[in-house]
Amino acid sequence: MDKPAINGGTPVRTNRINYGRQYIDEADIEAVVAVLKSDFLTCGPMIPALEEKLCRITGAKYAVACANGTAALHIACLAAGIKEGDEVITTPLTFAASGNCALYCGAKPIFADVRSDTYNIDPKAVEACVTKKTKALVAVDYTGQSCELDELIKICQKNQMVLIEDGAHVIGTEYKGKPNGSIADMTTFSFHPVKTVTCGEGGAVLTNNEDYYRKLILFREHGITRRADLQEKPSHGAWYYEQIALGYNYRLTDIQAALLLSQLNKLPLFSKRRKEIVARYEEAFRDLKGIGLQREIAESNTTRHLYVIRVREEELTIGRKGFFDALALENIYCNVHYIPVYYHPYYEKMGYEKGLCPVAEEIYDGLISLPLFYGMTENDVSDVIKAVTKIALYYQRESK
Repeated sequence: MDKPAINGGTPVRTNRINYGRQYIDEADIEAVVAVLKSDFLTCGPMIPALEEKLCRITGAKYAVACANGTAALHIACLAAGIKEGDEVITTPLTFAASGNCALYCGAKPIFADVRSDTYNIDPKAVEACVTKKTKALVAVDYTGQSCELDELIKICQKNQMVLIEDGAHVIGTEYKGKPNGSIADMTTFSFHPVKTVTCGEGGAVLTNNEDYYRKLILFREHGITRRADLQEKPSHGAWYYEQIALGYNYRLTDIQAALLLSQLNKLPLFSKRRKEIVARYEEAFRDLKGIGLQREIAESNTTRHLYVIRVREEELTIGRKGFFDALALENIYCNVHYIPVYYHPYYEKMGYEKGLCPVAEEIYDGLISLPLFYGMTENDVSDVIKAVTKIALYYQRESK
């Protein structure tokens, strides 16, 4: 049996591989350079061009590009009318922004537990969290697998809640043959470098609702409008504009928009490669003792942003931390997604306590995110598989 590097063995590779990495080609560079040579670095023609392309890709009627995925969640909550005293349900197995967006509006995040197999928010848990104060559900498509949107839509319609799909992971995924981004009341995207497509930082909100769209534009741009039909006072002239709400400077630059437009041209290619890597991982780890896998629902044709495994400590003589450290010494640098939101000290100080969502907490205890990105070679994938397999086999309880 091969000995792991942490026990004095030889690492599976000599150079480091990280869990995620952007892919930038000459077309991307040329798109950015063209903007740098143009008249507009921001507030120019690349923004509407990007928004039109996002609508074509998702089938949504409206798209609002913005500074990042967190800004997208914030303006989505503002457009939904979330205010002080309201409650917003979300999952704890996510980045902090999924809960913070409610706090930004003065509302209270309510954490609903996740399913033990898919790791996505459990519709039954959502129903149990609904009160008269509940105004919205922020449903996260964890790892890129779609939530059970049909069930969540029913719950939201029954209780007059707004469904905001936190689709930071989900671009390229389809739910029942329909692209995610055109199904929920609003869907937010993130374009951070480890996501499927990137523009450095960046985000967007997709919707089919014109009223939400108008509000999203307003909140993105300082609450300022140049539209005569929205202004409250007589115009001073062609330059005239009014602030009619408290908005934010959440705009995206034309530089970023040009990069993202170019990246979106490669979305089918990126999606295909990610699926190929996931298929190899699934085949390799399906029957590997000590390793648990996320189940995918039949309704989701998933482009994964993340590939996660669960270290089953009851079947191994090593825990998640030890496994994580052992992978690093094999030069496989992973991550963990996510620390449950209410574990953070800021949330603890607000009164949230461990034990609130026991399924999510148990899943977190074993989670490791393996490398998954378009630029991975077949040898890279093989090295990840070799490292995980070597460590799991070495530390199986029966083998010791």
